[in-house]
Amino acid sequence: MRSVKQILSLPAFVFALAMALVLTAPQAMADPNATLDRIKSSGVLKVPVMIGEEPGYVKDPATGNWGGFYMDWATDIAGILGVKIQPVETTWGNLAADFQANKIDIAFGLNPNPKRGLVVDYLNAPIFTDAWAIVSKKGFGKKTWAELNDPSVRIVVQKGGTMQVVAEAMTPKAKIIPVEERPLGALELQANRADVMILAIFDAVQVQKQINGEVTLPKPMLLNPATIGVKREDGNEGYANWLTNWVNQQRALGLAQGKLRASFEKAGIDLSVLPADFSF
Repeated sequence: MRSVKQILSLPAFVFALAMALVLTAPQAMADPNATLDRIKSSGVLKVPVMIGEEPGYVKDPATGNWGGFYMDWATDIAGILGVKIQPVETTWGNLAADFQANKIDIAFGLNPNPKRGLVVDYLNAPIFTDAWAIVSKKGFGKKTWAELNDPSVRIVVQKGGTMQVVAEAMTPKAKIIPVEERPLGALELQANRADVMILAIFDAVQVQKQINGEVTLPKPMLLNPATIGVKREDGNEGYANWLTNWVNQQRALGLAQGKLRASFEKAGIDLSVLPADFSF
C-alpha cells in the first residue's frame, strides 16, 4: 500500500507535470504563418529564373527583365502579398539546394520526387498537368518507352531534373546523356550526338520548333503534375495553404489554362501536336 506521504505527494507531482506541459507547449508549436509573415516583412518574393526555359521564363536581352508564364504567376502572387519579385538565376537541379540556402521562396512547375521532397514541400493541387514527351528529328519513328529502352538509342536529359529520373526508370538500357540546360540538349540533337531528348510536353514543343523536329508522347503516356514547391520548414503551413487556395482558383476559373495557351501562342508554338485525350 502507498504511504500517506506518497499519496499526498502524487497530486503535486501531477500538477507540476501538467504545468510544465502547459508552459512548454506554446514554445514547441511553430506559428503556422511564420513563413508567410517573413516574406511579407522582407518586402520581396524570391523566385527562381532559368536561361533557356522559354516560354516559362523569358529574359529580355535589352532590359534584363524576366517574363514568361511562371513569372506572370509569381507577379500575381507577389501583388496579393504586397511584395516585389526578386529573380534568382538557377537551374532545375539546384532548386532543392536553393531552398535550403534560403535563396528562393517558391518554385513553379515542379514534378514531385522523393529525393527533393526531403527538403521541399509540394502543394497537393497541381497548377497544371503535364506529360513526358520526347523530341527528335523528323522520322525517328520510335513511339513507345519499350522501343526507346535500347542500347542504340541516345537520350539527352537535363541533369538533376525529373526527366533524368524518368529516363533512368523507363530506358535504363539506353545511353543517357545528362546536360546542364535545355539549350545544350537541343544542341546535342542538332549535332546528331543524341537521338531524342526527354522533356515535359510543353517544353518539348518549344524545342521541336527550334530544331524543326517532331514531338512524340511515348506509350504508355506518363502524366505528371506540375506543382508549386516551398521550403520545408516550421511555420510554412499557412503559406502552403494560402498558395493552395490560389492554385485552386486559378484552375477552377480556367486562369492557369488560359495563361498557358496565351503564352505558347505568343511564342508561336503550335499546341495542335497535343493528343486529343491529353488535357492540362
